[in-house]
This record gives sequence, structure tokens and C-alpha cells, in this order.
Amino acid sequence: MSFKSDIEIAQEARLSNINEIAKELSIDDDFLEVYGKYMAKVDYNILDKYADRANGKLILVTAINPTSAGEGKTTTTVGLGDALRKIGKKTVIALREPSLGPVFGVKGGAAGGGYAQVVPMEDINLHFTGDIHAVTTANNLIAAILDNHIQQGNALNIDVRRIIWKRCLDMNDRQLRFIVDGLGGKANGTPREDGFDISVASEIMAILCLSNDLMDLKEKVSKVIVAYDFEGKPVTVADLKVQGAVAALLKNALKPNLVQTLEHTPAFIHGGPFANIAHGCNSVTATKTALKLADYCVTEAGFGADLGAEKFIDIKCRMAGLNPSAVVLVATIRALKFHGGVKKEDLNKENLGALEMGMVNIERHLTNIRDHYGLPCIVAVNHFTFDTDAEVDMLRKRIESLGGRFVVAKHWAHGGAGAEDLARTVVEGVDHGKGQHKYCL
Repeated sequence: MSFKSDIEIAQEARLSNINEIAKELSIDDDFLEVYGKYMAKVDYNILDKYADRANGKLILVTAINPTSAGEGKTTTTVGLGDALRKIGKKTVIALREPSLGPVFGVKGGAAGGGYAQVVPMEDINLHFTGDIHAVTTANNLIAAILDNHIQQGNALNIDVRRIIWKRCLDMNDRQLRFIVDGLGGKANGTPREDGFDISVASEIMAILCLSNDLMDLKEKVSKVIVAYDFEGKPVTVADLKVQGAVAALLKNALKPNLVQTLEHTPAFIHGGPFANIAHGCNSVTATKTALKLADYCVTEAGFGADLGAEKFIDIKCRMAGLNPSAVVLVATIRALKFHGGVKKEDLNKENLGALEMGMVNIERHLTNIRDHYGLPCIVAVNHFTFDTDAEVDMLRKRIESLGGRFVVAKHWAHGGAGAEDLARTVVEGVDHGKGQHKYCL
């Protein structure tokens, strides 16, 4: 059986004008900055207008330990958002922006897949509204000012052997990870070891996504340590007096981006710090805005529940004052078999023994979310055509024996209609489950 590619599906879609998407959320033109027909930025000052409005329900989508292909968190986030809207719930999804490095690497784009995508897919996966380019420029301005300070006399007594601020580029380019620069004589800087990070690994990206407004961003940037002096004392961005210029460069990048799914569900896509070196969540401003404009906000956190979800709860929720209502734990049969020892080339074959061994992985994640984080948890199996009934039934029985909610979701093939059971189960979990946080968020 052949399926259309993601790009074919996305290009065949009939998109609504972004102004229509904004109207669905009651976003006034005063708060909307349009980028063509299908993308816009929303001024975060809209939060002041709706400050007295109660927040919607925050649903986190996370996953078991992911394999190299990913388990479908983004696809499930999109599919669940579409499904909630189909059953009559006013819903917004909130995702991270794709980085060009992974887009052109093994992982590929980050706009979902199949019939659960955000669109316009090509624009989102490539330059989008320029947020990551703004982060790149802001990061590299700090680097340039730092090196120029040393060149012009080094009043801060910076030890060039202890500069920890790297330049960045939104690309996977291993040749630039460790370099020597400042060559060419006295007029061209101080020779030293240097290097480039990928832009979304910059501390500036993490700060952008944890800032509530421009002044908050400026304050956070000012505290960033860029080097140490010869006495071992830290040198900060504030010491270089460049935090104001950095904030100015990020003025528009701080505003959330509004797009839509294939089924016209509103979607905020904003910010993209990696979960392994930062907190791995979309921006605070996007999530807060979504919660004020809709009854449900479905969002995701990078990697597995042991990484992104933990950082979502311990870092993002604490810093932003957010309280998640439920967690969707995404799993695939193939990933559980992989964790049970099956080789990649054999994952499409039924193997109940390997599945049995791999299920300890999902058991631990379920226990952590439900018993340690104290949140209602729904296990969603991202269905593949080669999953057998016997495999699905085995996993269902194991999850239900642990008292967990279990749903097979087919949003990749059927869009929101394929995730309606998941949507109803999430609503039931939110309405009847009570989050008992072990500590104050």
C-alpha cells in the first residue's frame, strides 16, 4: 500500500488565510503582524488584554525513550489538537520551531507528518519568520563585542584562554565546532581557540523561550557569563554593556508565530531550544498566549519523558507559573521492540518476546509521570500499519494492568478523525483526574 509523502500532502492542502485563523481566536488586528497569507506574529502584549481571563487546560505530549526516527510527539500533538477541535473543544497547539541543522540532517523537518502536519510546511521548516536568524545575530553580536573589547585594550582583563561564549550558525557543520581564529596580524584580532554551536543550542535561544517580555529578556541576557578574567571572576554580558542591543535584535523574535494545521487548527510555533542542552520547550509567551485564547493548549517537550517532560515541569512550568492538566505519553510498538533488543531491519516483524522485554521502558515513564509528577497520564500508541493486533493487545493489557489509560491513535493516516478516541480520553482525564504535584510548581 502506497502513501503520499508529507510534502505532497502539505502542498495539496487548502489553507485558510491567517486572518481567519486569528479571528477564530479573537485576536484583534492591533495584535497581529502578518507575514504573507499564512503566517503571522502575535504581539505578546495581548496577554495584558486577557489578564483576567482564566487559563485553558495545558496538555503535555511526551514520549518513551525515542529511537533515531522519533516516536511521533509532534505528529501526535498536531493530531490531538485537530481531534479536540473536532469534538468541539476550542484548541490551540504550541510547538517548537524547526532548526535548519536537523531539517537537512537525519531527523528531517519538525512540522509533523502524514495528515497531522502544521502548514505551510516548507516555510516553517526553512526560514519561517526569521526568529532563529535573529537569535544567531544576537549571539554573534555578543561574540563580536567581546573580541573587540579585547582588541581595544581589554579593560575587563579577560583571559582569552577562558572565553566560553561561542559563535553560532543554524547548520550542522562539524568543521566549525573547534577552530582557531583571530589570525592575520595585530589588526585582525587575538589568535585563540574558538568554535561554533548550532544556533538553537545558544543560551540566547533558551532565554528567548523563558522570557515573559522584552525587559525580562534583557535582564536575563545581562546575567549571561561569557568569559572569566585573569583572577577567575566571571565576565557577563552586562559587563560588556551589550544587553540592550541584544534585546533590540530580539524585539520581534520574542513575539509568537501563528500558523495552522492541515485541518485549520490554530498553532503557535515559537522558539526551539534543544532538550539535551537546554529545556527543550517552545516559548513561555506562546504557551501563555495559547492558554488565554483557547480551552485547551496541546504542547510538547523534546526527547523522552525522562528529559524534556522533566524539564518542562521543573523549569518551564515553575518559571512561568504554569500547571499542566494531563500528560500524553507517546509510544510506538517498533520502539518498544527496539528497546527489547530487535535490530532496526527487523522492527516491522511481529516479535512478542522483544515487546515484552521492551515494555519495562514505558512502565517506568508511566510510573514517573503518574506517581512522581502526580499528573494524569494517557498512553497513546502512534500506530503503524505493520503493528499486529497481538502486539497492540499485549501492550494494552500491560498498561491497563498498571491502571493506565491506553489509546491507539491513527492521526498520521487519518488526521484528527484518527485521534478522536485519544481526544475524548484526554478530556476525561482532565475532567476526572486530579493532579497531585509532589512539590509546588
